[in-house]
Amino acid sequence: MIKVRIPTPLQKITKGKQVVELEISNISLKEFIEKLEEEFPGIKERLLSEDGALRRFINFYVNDEDIRFLDDENTILKDGDVLSIIPAIAGGALEFSDDQIERYSRQIILSEVGGKGQKKLLSARVLIVGAGGLGSPVALYLASAGVGTLGIVDSDKVELNNLQRQIIHRTGTVGFPKTESAEKTLRELNPDVKIITYNLRSDSQNALDIIKDYDIVVDGSDNFPTRYLINDACVFLDKPLSHGAILRFDGQIFTIVPHQTPCYRCFFESPPPPGFVPSCQEAGILGAVAGIIGTLQANEVLKLIMGIGNPLLGRILIFDALNTEFREVKIPKNPECPVCGEKPTITELIDYEEFCNMKRDK
Repeated sequence: MIKVRIPTPLQKITKGKQVVELEISNISLKEFIEKLEEEFPGIKERLLSEDGALRRFINFYVNDEDIRFLDDENTILKDGDVLSIIPAIAGGALEFSDDQIERYSRQIILSEVGGKGQKKLLSARVLIVGAGGLGSPVALYLASAGVGTLGIVDSDKVELNNLQRQIIHRTGTVGFPKTESAEKTLRELNPDVKIITYNLRSDSQNALDIIKDYDIVVDGSDNFPTRYLINDACVFLDKPLSHGAILRFDGQIFTIVPHQTPCYRCFFESPPPPGFVPSCQEAGILGAVAGIIGTLQANEVLKLIMGIGNPLLGRILIFDALNTEFREVKIPKNPECPVCGEKPTITELIDYEEFCNMKRDK
């Protein structure tokens, strides 16, 4: 049996079927297309030109291998093989270049992604608050996946002790602003992606103006005032938010869709007293924990953009690296939440350093 993944433009011919299975094997790709035509008349002319050659605006993959690097149209399909058909897609103003098809091919062949999902990624705008331990893997994986626009907010400079976990930075960028260092790495990784940097600290004066231009926000911050600020701003602007936090060997992650799911304040109604929870600088952090939680945040964002899977809505995922254990806790929506509750008492951004009792004397 050979399985074929049918792209959306051809599913009208296959009567809506995304996957087709034929009980044949040991047959060339070109011969297989003839058999496919017998089952679904009209599909052959979409795959082959008038002279019988494979159309070059359509890519064929056998078990994740491009047939151009196998035996092209003479590639033999065996029992158990999976054939993926990936056409160039013109969804209005956005088309895929040959380089984009090649770069993103390993995710485009996923039936849950396809050309439609890739188009959503290329059109998406994601803001990452913090270019540190969490923001680094988030930015790297979102850029690799082809998220069209990434905004990065951070006011710090790269220090040598950052490199143990903040993998977007390099020894050569120590002393550089983190936003500049991150932009350099991301442009080298994927020139498709538009990078917008904000070399500043998020506060009540600038947060709304920055966040309003993005579809989704990632909280990769390392302090409570910023976490509450970003949560409140996203609720006010109806922007989905991925929250992550790490310390020592532990990590937490959950996803917020304002007015549909609990927000950060529903779970953490008020911040701990200053000094009650140590910072990573004081207590330390295993670098791999930042990578695990940050990668999970990137995964949440990709699912939100494409509208696939089950994001961490109304539930927090807790990771214990020492024991390699994950556990999940449900988060109830608080009807008395001061920001997203039935009668909110906070309707505009406040002084978050004062709220967290972290106001410095001048």
